Amino acid sequence: MPLALLALAIGAFGIGTTEFVTSGLLPEIADEFGVSIPTAGYLTTGYALGVVVGAPILAIIGSRVSRKTMLMALMGLFIVGNALSAAAPVFALMLAGRIVASLAHGAFFGIGAIVAAGLVAPEKRAGAISMMFTGLTVATVVGVPLGTVVGQSAGWRLTFFLIAGLGVLAVLGVAALVPPQPRPERNPVRGELAALRNPQVLLAMAMTVLGFGGVFTMSTYLASMATEVAGYAASSVTWLLILFGLGMLVGNLVGGRYADRALMPLLYVTLSSLAVVLALLPLAAHDEIAFAVAIPLVGAFGFASVPPLQKRVLDQTADAPTLASAANIGAFNLGNAIAAWLGGLVISAGFGFAAPNLVGAVMAASAVALAVLSASLERRSGRGGGSRRIVAQSGTEAGAVTAGR
Repeated sequence: MPLALLALAIGAFGIGTTEFVTSGLLPEIADEFGVSIPTAGYLTTGYALGVVVGAPILAIIGSRVSRKTMLMALMGLFIVGNALSAAAPVFALMLAGRIVASLAHGAFFGIGAIVAAGLVAPEKRAGAISMMFTGLTVATVVGVPLGTVVGQSAGWRLTFFLIAGLGVLAVLGVAALVPPQPRPERNPVRGELAALRNPQVLLAMAMTVLGFGGVFTMSTYLASMATEVAGYAASSVTWLLILFGLGMLVGNLVGGRYADRALMPLLYVTLSSLAVVLALLPLAAHDEIAFAVAIPLVGAFGFASVPPLQKRVLDQTADAPTLASAANIGAFNLGNAIAAWLGGLVISAGFGFAAPNLVGAVMAASAVALAVLSASLERRSGRGGGSRRIVAQSGTEAGAVTAGR
């Protein structure tokens, strides 16, 4: 794999850390600003909504400039947002900083996925995408727990300053390691939007919302399930989160390895397995060992679907991939927001902290049904052209990049 993927992974590591670290620091943040925990929770909700809104807007802007330049500009936005959060004198400014940082999230992963795919041979594209996303999964294992410990011991502001420092490293890495990128062919906004009207693209994004949303019906309420249902001490939640992150890391690598070989069969297996594990979690949650086994499995099956889903979108939008690629990252966060909301409704209805997993199981099973529908429609139309077109484009861009070296 090209060394340039390391720079993209560093950026992904920083983004993953800032996305999830607030969950471990909410009490400290709420206490300093004198707000309630639910109000402090807007830092997470605001971030997710910022990703959904920012991804398509900045992707359209990014379609007009060099992708390398855009990646550096996005990380600059990330640095500004985290620095503002770290220095914010009032809660409203910290929320604003979170939203500024979140605007870079979707476009960075969307454009980064195109760059990563163009750096390797066509048969290794999903593996390259998964290497970039490895930075995000490692963040859940290392960055988030470490950021939580630093924030609890030395103050949460230091955590966000350090995250801003990761953004600086990412900018330097992209500048030094990512080869010159050919200027994207001039695709008017109308062309980018037209790609989103492709039924296969819409189906892939719907699979993203439902499949990955299923993961977040569990992870959003993991701490409450662990302490209130499984009987773990609060101090054990960090280790359960690490187990979850390890599952995500393994799943991402496996998904990247096999998506290039059998994309749709991989989606069938991962999404079906995710639905089964989530359906069994309400039972497993009553046993500490079974719960500890199930948590990393949810992470593994959930994240094993990320590279194939992102590649599926790229395969279907060869002529205008930037907006669709970024919008699919927004779809992951839309799934997160919907899952957390539905899970909260179930808990508020009195069904308990483990019940949201059943909602997640239904979401994942629905994603399987959409995958079957997508494959069936593709067979009926006799179109395999999406993949062939993106391969041809990838080869053209890779040649241009090589020439640029």
